[in-house]
Formats: sequence, structure tokens, C-alpha cells
Amino acid sequence: MSTEVASNTNKASDRTFTLNELASKYNKPQRAYASVHGTVIDVTAFAKNHPGGDIILLSAGRDATILFETYHPRLQNGLPKAIVQRYAVGRLSGGEEVRRESSYYDWSSQFYPTLKHRVCERLQALRRTRRGGLEIFLKACFLLLGFWFSLLQMITRPFSQACLWSCIMGIFASFVGTCIQHDGNHGAFSTNKLLNKAAGWTLDMIGASAYTWEFQHMLGHHPYTNLLQDTIGSDQESDPDVFSSYPLLRMHPAQGSIPLHKFQHCYAPLLFALMTLSKVFQQDYDVIWTNKLYHIDASCRYASLWNRLRFYLMKAITTFYMIILPCYFHGLERGLFLFALGHLVCGEMLATMFIVNHVIEGVAFAEKKKKGETEQTLAPRTAKGFAPMLDLQKSHVNGKDKAIVPLNDWAAVQCQTSVNWSSGSWFWNHFSGGLNHQIEHHLFPSICHSNYPYIQDVVESTCAEFGVPYRSEKNLWTAYGKMINHLKYLGTLHTTAVTKKEH
Repeated sequence: MSTEVASNTNKASDRTFTLNELASKYNKPQRAYASVHGTVIDVTAFAKNHPGGDIILLSAGRDATILFETYHPRLQNGLPKAIVQRYAVGRLSGGEEVRRESSYYDWSSQFYPTLKHRVCERLQALRRTRRGGLEIFLKACFLLLGFWFSLLQMITRPFSQACLWSCIMGIFASFVGTCIQHDGNHGAFSTNKLLNKAAGWTLDMIGASAYTWEFQHMLGHHPYTNLLQDTIGSDQESDPDVFSSYPLLRMHPAQGSIPLHKFQHCYAPLLFALMTLSKVFQQDYDVIWTNKLYHIDASCRYASLWNRLRFYLMKAITTFYMIILPCYFHGLERGLFLFALGHLVCGEMLATMFIVNHVIEGVAFAEKKKKGETEQTLAPRTAKGFAPMLDLQKSHVNGKDKAIVPLNDWAAVQCQTSVNWSSGSWFWNHFSGGLNHQIEHHLFPSICHSNYPYIQDVVESTCAEFGVPYRSEKNLWTAYGKMINHLKYLGTLHTTAVTKKEH
């Protein structure tokens, strides 16, 4: 794949770029370049004609190989020649070899291409579009009506009734987050760019910033799931979700331990409820003021004046109908209480459904070392041991050697760092917005969650064929209990990261 791309790129341009050069000079929407398998593309020009809309600008100034591979499951042979010829401006200095040395992940095996081909075949056979159809549209209408109706009741009803409606509003807000904005900002809600954008904006509608969510979720968490570094540094390849709660919570074995962590399994559920309040009032503003989310540069969005105006305008509008109006009708103290109550319910709902997907007994972590070296870290399984990321190069299935899948194969890492619950369930899939099919979602973020029950068996059987672990808990309650056990164990674990060598 990379040979063909490189050949076409040479015809388009002989110019070379380094990753540092892309990050420092070509990371803004007005001048955006990105590298895909060693080919450097002019993203600014491509964005005008990109079928998925301006979501492509998230690739500005970075190696966007992961974003390209995961958002284009129908493409099996790299960048289309027409795209290379039209938008290629050069190649990454050193080509694919340098990119591999600078990145944790490997793309050489046939596991992910085979999986993509089979999933697309299944959806085509069922005549289901990869993105949402009537099913998700009707669901979105119901949830939006539920949110606005409950918000109106919270504002206008007597205080004793308003408290109940505030809780209901929080529940609907959580569903808007998991079932509408999630697909919208992933470009999976609709084939229509405007509908995708509108769906993504529903996160701003409930008070948070879709742009902040994009940085943490799409540029940090999804590409580098459970990929660790001991401190928050400049490396773009690390998962901000696994360290963002530190030091209040210790969520992976590479983090240091403090005495408070011995009790984290007791107080963690209370902290989860504060998640959305923290995002709305602290994280969103930190990102736009510093133009950075942890190690992730936010220039691809906030270098645009329009995007900054959108941020502040939506914050002002949501403050009016979620805080000012309740305070006007109920008084200052009661109005603030109703606002906080709704957020606490929303935060608890969201955390309950998604924290179990990556912070749970037996889930794997990976650690990127300096100078391109890689080493697996071990994730707590029980109080007596660890569950390592399996060395797939040595795996055997049914007594027969299978095709080699490297330890750091991107898709295989996603399967080992994610955990499902209630796999195959149509009800729980819709209830959670597809969070119960976390493996399918991480492998195919551009596929609408309404499709996951129809491709789940394809993913599981292909994993079995290639010897890649596929884990699913029986239900949410079982997964939640194992998550609490994981936090309890981490609270007493020694502070030094445990590695394969130490084990």
C-alpha cells in the first residue's frame, strides 16, 4: 500500500516534510497539511470537497494515518490515486519507514483490512448504510423533544416537581450526548454534512463544547486507546482519557499512588457525577484560552475566529436557558440547585456507561517508549496478578498457526484495550448509544451505532480467526462491578509502572 502511495506522490511533488514541521507550520485551518502513510496532503484544499465535511481539519499538522484508516473502511488499498494526484504536496521525510519508527502502531497485517472488508460486505448485504438512516433520525427527534420538554417543565413547574424534571432532563441530556452528538461529531450520524454538523452541535446545546470533545475523544482517546505515558508531555500519541482524572483517581498502573487512592473505589462514583460540570465550567474554557488540551494542539479549530465566536455564543445561549431562566422562575439558590442536579444525573449516567469500557479488570494498556521503542504494560486483572497484552505473533488458534498479527497492530490493540458489555443486544445498543459495543465502535467510528448489533458477530468471529482477543461482559452491572474492583486494586498497587520485563 505504502509503495503505491509513494510512487504516486513522487509524480505529484518531490518536496519532503518532517512531522515537527507539519505540527508547527501546517496545523491551522487556513493552512493545513497532514500525512497519511507517508504522503503529505493539502487538507485545506481537500476540506472544501471532502464528503465528510470539515471533520478532516482535525488531521491538520499531524500524522493522520489512523484517522484515515478508521474513517474510510471501504478503502482497502490506501489513498485513492485521484486524491493523491490532486492534493498531494509532498511526502514525509524518510517516508513510511520514518513514520513507523515515530509511531507506536503497525499496519502491516491483514487483520484490519480483512475486518473492514467483511463488515462492509455485511452492511451491504443487509442494505444498511454505514451512516445513520431513518432509525437514528427518529431516535434523535424523540430524544431532543424529551430534552426540551423536560427542561421546560423544570423551568416552569413548582420546585418540588421541578426537581424530578431536572433529573429527567439530565437523563435526556446524557442520551443526547451518547446517541446524537457522538455520531454527529464522528461523522457517522448522516451522509448529509449539514445533518452531521447539526447533530454534533447538540453537545453545545446541552452546555458543553463539541470542539473540546473532538480534541480529547477523536484526537486523543480513539487513536491511542489506553496508550500511556507517565506524565503529560508533548507526545501526541497518548490517551488523555486514561490520565485526565489524576490525581483524584488513579486509573492506570503507570500513575503514581497517593494514600487517598486506597479509597477511590468508594468515592469514584461520586466524582463521576461531577464530570459534565467540570467539562462545562473548567475544561472547555481551559482549551480555548490555552489553545491546547493536555498535549493536543487545538489550533485546527480555534485558529478560526468563527469557531471561537461559536464557542462563546453557544456558552451564552445555554447559560441563559439552563441557568438564568431557572433562577428567574425559582430564585437564585433553587435555580442553581436545579441546574446542578440535572448535571449530576447526566454525569453519572454518562460515566456509568462508558468508564467500564476501558477501565476494568483485565483490560490491556500499552506504553510507548522513547526513540520508537515499544513495550507492553500489564493491566490489573485480579488482586493476585495481571492481564498482559497478548503477544499475537506467538498465538495459535485451534491448534493451528494463524497469520501473524503484530503486537502493536492498531486494530488488535483496540480490541485488547476495549471491553464490550451485552454484546449483540439491540436494546442496550440503543440505550447506550453503542457504548456497549465499544470494540466495534473503536474499530469503526464512522459507522453509526445503530449498525453495531448487525456487525458484532462479524467482528467477533474475525478476531477469533486471527487470534485477537475479543472480550464482552454479560451486562452493564457485571462490567461496573469489575470496574470498581479495578479501581480498588489500583488504589493499593505500588507506584512504579509494571512492565513485561518486570513481570
